[in-house]
Amino acid sequence: MNKPVLSSALSLMALSVVACTPTIQIAVPNEPITINLNVRIEHEIRVKVEQELDGIFTLDSGLF
Repeated sequence: MNKPVLSSALSLMALSVVACTPTIQIAVPNEPITINLNVRIEHEIRVKVEQELDGIFTLDSGLF
């Protein structure tokens, strides 16, 4: 290939690469962000009951 054809081919390739670059846009939402916190807290109650039962069922409690 001769030099003018090579340089024009390279410039066309460079322009095509620049034309294909993606753009990223950051937009603020119109509505406020809501977080739904429907969480069941059952673990702490269960641990407390299990600790109380361990205290009741110890060997020196005289239950058995």
